[in-house]
Order: sequence, then structure tokens, then C-alpha cells
Amino acid sequence: MKVTPDIPAPSAILEAALYVDDLDAAEDFYGQILGLEKIQRATNRHVFYRIGGSVLLLFIADETEKPPSNPELPVPPHGARGPGHVCLVLTRDEIAVMRKHLLDWNIPIDAEFDWPNGALSLYVRDPAGNSVEFSEGWLWD
Repeated sequence: MKVTPDIPAPSAILEAALYVDDLDAAEDFYGQILGLEKIQRATNRHVFYRIGGSVLLLFIADETEKPPSNPELPVPPHGARGPGHVCLVLTRDEIAVMRKHLLDWNIPIDAEFDWPNGALSLYVRDPAGNSVEFSEGWLWD
């Protein structure tokens, strides 16, 4: 096993990205159905949402693979193909409310179960096929 020098440990995930094929459908799902706070949308490239102290970035993959057009913001090209995953924290009671809300919107439930430690998770798919999980915040404790 390779020994690494002491390095600072990150304290949180600041942002996470999912890739979608239709920003309007993504806005309907994440903004209207889930009620997330939209930070910005850039034409047909991305839409960003605030979740607590973190940000969920939703990108059109083809657009993120293009070289940066603003030399003052040299974000390297990136992108992914296929369904991704994000887990959003809710309490058990909030998950029950979200379950009913999603079913009212005709969003099918992919799975719902208690993990071996007792934490509840509920899974659905966004319009791009990404797996969206709602789980109790102590899942990894």
C-alpha cells in the first residue's frame, strides 16, 4: 500500500454533475417537480440548482466537451454518457411526502427500501434516465 503524505481532507462536496439530453425536461423535473432553487441556465448548455450548501449541475454533455469560449473561465472540457446518480437528503417523513408527490406527478418509483443500518432510500429516474435517490442523511454513518 502506498503511503501518502498528510494532505487536507475535503469537508464536503461543493458540486456534483449529471448529464441530460433535454434542459427543458430537466428544468421541469428538478425545478417544477422537485422544487429546487435554480441558480442559472445557459441557453442549451446547462442549468444549475442549489441544494443546501451544494450545487447540482445539469449539463448537455456535447456542450461541455467543447473547448471553453471564455479565456477568463478556462474550465476543461468534460462530459459523461449514460445514466448517473445523485442522492438527496430528506428525513424519513419527508421521503414519505416526496413519494406521494412524485406519484401524483406520475413519476414511477424505481425502488424503496431500508438499508441494513435502517436508513430509508427512495429511487426514481429523471427524464434523462439518471437515478435520483432520496435518503436519510445518516445513510453512511
